[in-house]
Amino acid sequence: MNKVTIVDSIMGSGKTSWAIQYMCENVGKGKRFIYVTPYLQEIENRILKQCPFMSQPDEKLGRGSKLRHFKQMVREGRNIATTHALFEWFDEEVFELLKGSGYTLILDEVFNVIKKMEITAADVKSAFSAGNMCVINGEGSDKHRIKWLNEDYDQGVYSKVKFHAKNGNAYSHDQQILFWTFPAKMFAMFEHSYVLTYLFEGQLQAYYYKYHNVPYGYKAVAHSNEVGYELCDYTGKDNRGMYKNLIEIYKGKLNTNFYNPDRKPIDDGRFALSYGWFEDATDDQLERLRKNLYTYFRNEVKAKSNDIIWTTRKDYANVKRGKNYVKRGLKGKGYSKGFIVLNQRATNDYAEKHNLAYVYNRFMNPYEKTFFKSAGIEVNEDLLALSDILQWVWRSAIRKNPAETINIYIPSTRMRNLLNGWLDE
Repeated sequence: MNKVTIVDSIMGSGKTSWAIQYMCENVGKGKRFIYVTPYLQEIENRILKQCPFMSQPDEKLGRGSKLRHFKQMVREGRNIATTHALFEWFDEEVFELLKGSGYTLILDEVFNVIKKMEITAADVKSAFSAGNMCVINGEGSDKHRIKWLNEDYDQGVYSKVKFHAKNGNAYSHDQQILFWTFPAKMFAMFEHSYVLTYLFEGQLQAYYYKYHNVPYGYKAVAHSNEVGYELCDYTGKDNRGMYKNLIEIYKGKLNTNFYNPDRKPIDDGRFALSYGWFEDATDDQLERLRKNLYTYFRNEVKAKSNDIIWTTRKDYANVKRGKNYVKRGLKGKGYSKGFIVLNQRATNDYAEKHNLAYVYNRFMNPYEKTFFKSAGIEVNEDLLALSDILQWVWRSAIRKNPAETINIYIPSTRMRNLLNGWLDE
């Protein structure tokens, strides 16, 4: 039996409700749980209220460290609710404490399993040249892994590199960029792990599991009046068709009037509003997008400012400052306060919002893509983009029960087609 189960069900199907019910039913049977979610609010407003046997790490009780208190809680065998942010800091001591402890992990939504380290290409090159580290050109998950050679050297930016390299979690791309990956052995420390998400196969954590040869299986969530929420066989089918008439996707000139006239339309259709597009965008194009957002919310859907959410790259929502330029962001009159980040997941805070704008074209970071492809792992950027926009859209009133009609402006042709294709099954 796989020790990792992906509970892959559409947003709003009851994954968190199943987890709460499962913990409540089994905590008295000798099971111990660690529940990990992206947001503190979800812990405080839902998990702790419905699962009074759970508690969260406290910085004060850990003498200034939540991680220190978490370790103490594990020693005491307590049931713990914590955040993705703390989960990413788990170290060797945590692994030893969890080994054989009988804990079940419930991971609400995928988390950051791979990150680019904050170190310049020049510093990376210098460390290789000085013989402080080398690349292990092995196979599978050993390919591109960093080995630290100089035990006496860990100054400045290299201290974190040395730490991750010693733990076997540092990797190199072309000996210029260093990555950290979450220690895959963590998932072997639990009696069982559940990951609650949707469209898992398109997400970075799926590629990470394949990279590290972490086996996993699939389940879905079902609900009945007799038993409440339970896991069932995963078929890949869901009730997305019911939302087709509840999501009003804008069609009109606001989808194309910002295109760069010097490029072929097909290029703009595929790559407009991507990271590279924003980096090259002119002031006129950004101004056009600002006017489009205002026009859409004010004239097309006549939205009140408190009934709006919208997103783009965070550094292009506000003023973007480069070495030799300053670009004004996309925030504008009447809608600015409705901004929420692109990767917003696992929260009900925006369930009263009916008017949306998703102003971005999501592609995988090219370094992440190369990192996985170099190990023979094929990535599906369209599925990743679809997963992200669905998670974001489902923060709105579409997630209510019953679901309510929403309006959305998606100026990226690619992102719009992905959502339409999903709705058409």
